[in-house]
Amino acid sequence: MTDLSEARLTIDLDAVAANYAVVRKAADGAEAAPAVKADGYGLGAAQVADRLWAEGARGFYVARAAEGLALREALGDRPATIYVLDGVTPGAAGALEAARLTPVLNSLPQIEAWNAQARSGRLKAALHVDTGMNRLGLRLEEVRVLLGSMDRLKHVEITEIVSHLACAGTPEHPLNARQLERFREAAEQFPDAKKSLSASAGVFLGPDYRFDQVRPGIALYGGGPCDVRDPRLSTVATLEAPILQTRVVPRGESIGYGAVFTAEDTLRVAVLAVGYADGVQRASCPRGQVWFDGARRRMLGRVSMDLIAVDVTDCDAARPGAMMQIIGPDMSIDDAAAAAGTTAYELLTRIAPRARRIYR
Repeated sequence: MTDLSEARLTIDLDAVAANYAVVRKAADGAEAAPAVKADGYGLGAAQVADRLWAEGARGFYVARAAEGLALREALGDRPATIYVLDGVTPGAAGALEAARLTPVLNSLPQIEAWNAQARSGRLKAALHVDTGMNRLGLRLEEVRVLLGSMDRLKHVEITEIVSHLACAGTPEHPLNARQLERFREAAEQFPDAKKSLSASAGVFLGPDYRFDQVRPGIALYGGGPCDVRDPRLSTVATLEAPILQTRVVPRGESIGYGAVFTAEDTLRVAVLAVGYADGVQRASCPRGQVWFDGARRRMLGRVSMDLIAVDVTDCDAARPGAMMQIIGPDMSIDDAAAAAGTTAYELLTRIAPRARRIYR
């Protein structure tokens, strides 16, 4: 059954391909291996990877082993390299090997576990070096320990050295240069391995940061790499919701839970069939806006689970059934995220399954 009152999320795979082309051009010869973790940033890892394979992508990054297994199944016999950023978590080594997944090894114990899994054979892996993020990865002193006991890698072929920039979205931040220096120091110890430092924002920092491979994520999905709209990138996700009802709210009356908004003048209000159960951030109150009939229109009162209220005073086009744009070409994910005090990453990955997906 098609429910005419449901929110709908339209995902433009042509736009994903166009954004991939922008990244590849900026990467200037470096391989662009897309990040499709978190189900393709909430937009469908299988669909995105299938399209990007057609555009020439051959390596893909996921976070969890389960995501890697699902992507391997979706890609079938295609010889994609699927990197698992969590590495070899306890009990996962056998499944990783069976599915031909490439773990990104994050610690000496993970290296030992993968080496043990290889037994008398040889398994491929990437090595994650922490250059200043202080999340996952070997610190430089641990890299030195590893180099002093290479038996740990007897059955492991390190195909790639990976790190991640903490402040790439702020080009002038001094940590970028420090991380670049540390990465070069670590990567020099593995001259035969590919080198990968940059995700979306790092691609645009300049040639020093690109190396052999870049790992675009948010830029593929239309989000600006510096948390503001980037005119080079196309809109991928459009979230819309229909008007359920319009009503007149007299001056002095409030709207929604907590009575946090009180009308200073008589307003005409549209009530939309969308709320935080669909992925509209509750924190969008009081700065959130939607796009309708050629203009941005303010949200009124708190976002509730299933409904939001929008000011449509003097807008004759607002009537039940008309669709309003929550995010899309006229309401960028970066602007919508900023209104909610968050980022495009969180906004996209929180769009809930209740919003019906339409692939274009």
